[in-house]
Amino acid sequence: MEYLVFALAMAGFVVVIFVMEIFRAQKKKKEFIRYLYEDYERIIEKEYALERFERMGSFYKKHPLEGQLDDITWNDLGMNELFKRMNYTLSASGEEYLYYVLRTLRQDAGELEHLEEVIGFIAEHPDERVNIQFAISKLGYTGKYSLYDYLDNLELLGDRSSRRHILQDLLFLPLIGLLWVEFSLGILGIVILIIYNIFTYFREKGEIDPYITSFSYIMRLMHTCGELEKCGVPVCGEEWKTLRNARKQLHGMKQNSYWVMSPQRGNSSGDILSVFLDYIRMVFHADLIKFNSMLKVLRGHIKDVDDMIGVVGYLETAISIWAFRESLTAADSQSEESSDDKVSDKKTSSAGEIGAWCVPEFLLCKEGLSLTIEEGYHPILTHPVKNGIAVHRGVLLTGSNASGKSTFLKTVAINTILAQTIHTCAAGSYRAPFFHVYSSMALRDDISSGESYYIVEIKALKRILDAAAGVKVPVLCFVDEVLRGTNTVERIAASTQILKSLSQTGILCFAATHDIELTELLQEDYDNYHFEEDVRDGDVFFNYKLKQGKASTRNAIKLLELMGYDRDIIEKASRQAERFVTEGTWS
Repeated sequence: MEYLVFALAMAGFVVVIFVMEIFRAQKKKKEFIRYLYEDYERIIEKEYALERFERMGSFYKKHPLEGQLDDITWNDLGMNELFKRMNYTLSASGEEYLYYVLRTLRQDAGELEHLEEVIGFIAEHPDERVNIQFAISKLGYTGKYSLYDYLDNLELLGDRSSRRHILQDLLFLPLIGLLWVEFSLGILGIVILIIYNIFTYFREKGEIDPYITSFSYIMRLMHTCGELEKCGVPVCGEEWKTLRNARKQLHGMKQNSYWVMSPQRGNSSGDILSVFLDYIRMVFHADLIKFNSMLKVLRGHIKDVDDMIGVVGYLETAISIWAFRESLTAADSQSEESSDDKVSDKKTSSAGEIGAWCVPEFLLCKEGLSLTIEEGYHPILTHPVKNGIAVHRGVLLTGSNASGKSTFLKTVAINTILAQTIHTCAAGSYRAPFFHVYSSMALRDDISSGESYYIVEIKALKRILDAAAGVKVPVLCFVDEVLRGTNTVERIAASTQILKSLSQTGILCFAATHDIELTELLQEDYDNYHFEEDVRDGDVFFNYKLKQGKASTRNAIKLLELMGYDRDIIEKASRQAERFVTEGTWS
């Protein structure tokens, strides 16, 4: 009786734990769905370690296209931060595809128009969007490495055949038959075969274990694609067709995949069924045989896996773009409210006059190179100042230190990139032709190669000239403090000629400089714009508003004074500067 009570108590305990786990899972699901409906503007916190960025660049590296952003431009513009700002994805496939999209400038309006159709459907059908996101959330991530890392290493496994494993299994049949003739000899043979199978099993199990993660992800990917097809997105007819074909081609991986994909495989959980199945695997090599058949199917259909990743990533990217737009609208409204409450000399927004974001308008190249942005701003800044510009030739930007020159260059560059990647600009309006985008802005010495800053800089500028000469698509380039790595005389002479070259047909250049001399030397080739500051009450204030013409103020020496430098240093530096301006010589 005591044993029965104990057994019933244990059974009740197990049932309670099981029920609690069901309720916990249901509560977690409800909270997650509530987040998808109500808090979609809030990005889920993620750890962006170096290896994560290495992994998420895999899809991009596998799909090279002309005109993609090179590493210099990506790093100059701080695109990793922009990626994190709009990474609303919930899977490795979505994350890698979003990264690829932000580095791939489209040159076809049709592709962007289709993307807009998908975004529009998502915006107007919240239930379908949530169903898509919930299905994709089950896909998850691959861990430290990309799925493409595993796929690339499949060749390291060499040719794998299950013939030997099957023959070893078939040997059990004559040995079992021998039991009826010579029982002891039959038992001995079976024991020896079992020991041999177990010994060889662990040797090969170690070889395939690293690939189980990738196989598991592919199986989840197939399941997710099946769930997506049920969601129904009329504007994604071609994408759904691609999914159906890919799943059909990979169906052979799914049959009996439990032997390989079981989460209890080899985990020593102590569960009786799991232990029994583990012994079945060890003795009969069931998972090794199934792995080899799955590998054979996979090797013949890598493209189908790539297609599924592309479609899932495309959907997640469209959702991320929609959420990014919503977040810009919300941030714009908050900035407008805060700017109404108080007046500040810091960066405040002129929000709300036109809108938080816009869909770009693309012009034909035959109409001539031009770029027009109204109320453009940098989407990373919390309280940005909006600026507009309309140009038909290069722009030379001057102004004091910290006045906003570099931020403005990045604003124009990033909005051009966003226009041709996610069909969204952080501006009131944007009109321009399709461009290839290059920059030379945040360079540094290359210690590994022993190259000085100047060498790194002239190489970066040369690549822009080479790109403009080698393609038919116009080049939009951004240069911050051209040739800052050399002496003044040669810098101004060389900068003049380089910037003249960057004003030739097919190139639109935005350049920022402290060298006022360039505004005179390049006035036939570039339009002059500037930022300025206001010095009052012993402090320097900036309004960060773009103005036409060249800069007429300087603040470098004034900033020394504000930082507490000795008065004698300030006065002597000021006298020297004044004399050079009036007489053209240094005392």
